[in-house]
Amino acid sequence: MQKHNNFRSANLAKGLLREIEELNQGRKTRIVHVCGTHEDTISSHGLRAVLPKEIQLVAGPGCPVCVCAAEDVDRAVELVKRGHIVATFGDMIRVPSTDSSLMKERSKGGDVRVVYGVNDAVEIAKKNPDRDVIFIGVGFETTAPTMAIELLKSPPDNFSILTSLKVIPPAMELLVKQEGFAVDGFVTPGHVSAIIGTNAFQSIAETHKVPCVAAGFEPLDMLEAIRMILLQIKDGRAESENEYRRVVRPEGNIAAQNALNKAFSIGDAPWRGLGIIPDSGMFIREEYSKYDAGKKYDFPPMKSIDILPGCVCHKVILGITDPTECALFGKRCTPSDPYGPCMVGHEGTCRIRHESGGLYR
Repeated sequence: MQKHNNFRSANLAKGLLREIEELNQGRKTRIVHVCGTHEDTISSHGLRAVLPKEIQLVAGPGCPVCVCAAEDVDRAVELVKRGHIVATFGDMIRVPSTDSSLMKERSKGGDVRVVYGVNDAVEIAKKNPDRDVIFIGVGFETTAPTMAIELLKSPPDNFSILTSLKVIPPAMELLVKQEGFAVDGFVTPGHVSAIIGTNAFQSIAETHKVPCVAAGFEPLDMLEAIRMILLQIKDGRAESENEYRRVVRPEGNIAAQNALNKAFSIGDAPWRGLGIIPDSGMFIREEYSKYDAGKKYDFPPMKSIDILPGCVCHKVILGITDPTECALFGKRCTPSDPYGPCMVGHEGTCRIRHESGGLYR
């Protein structure tokens, strides 16, 4: 408990804030993170309010539910309508498709089940051998290894995965290449870094001259990561460093990476509202194609709409619009009745901001 409290120590925070102010020296600095849990730490602990006003902390595409393409949700809805069992994470059932959602289909009698992980979906398939069970596989490098491991274990033939798995570094490349949107530093996601390692971000740091620091999820983790970024800027360095050393290694989790490489291949993938990002998706390899719901079932042409009229989730995901600047925020779009995907998941920027009272600076 004492160790946990040290990461929330007011005295240590004051010392870090003094160092941050001295290092920044009044410069306008934009630091981007790509993790919903980091946004929750920043918002729930009011970090933006205590940092120097010249430092802007921006939330990027760190919510896997938010960037799941509408076509993937439309396909999941179609599978429910066909009478199959569809299993997925709790946040996912509320994500709006083009004209429905998994929750709406469940209210109509569809067999949609909330599970804690892909292994639960496999167990459902074993208990229902006469029915098709499809797991909606949404996530980044953090959750993907669990799906890879299940594929490698040869699950029952009535089980399959509809994948919407994304890779974080290419999305960071997209952010740093945005015209008129200078990124001075990245706080890289702790959970993802635990899998792929800090080495995975070195090319971004070197190519684009943008400091990267992997951070944990306590307030002092974030402040220390910001201090480390500012120190790199002061020293004229651009490296991928590690604040979260108690969990993250430079090389990452090799066993998890091996499982990912065996089960999935990398390819171009659609991100909701952002279009196709090269080499940003994980797809089930051909040798496991019988478990690939995208190939197992014939889907009609989908006239999917990623961003509904009036929604600015795509701009929020890119960090160019704050949730509170959206005309629908807290009115037509709320956590209890989300209009856009960023208000759905617990890692969604709009939902986090709404639950923290809309506070932002």
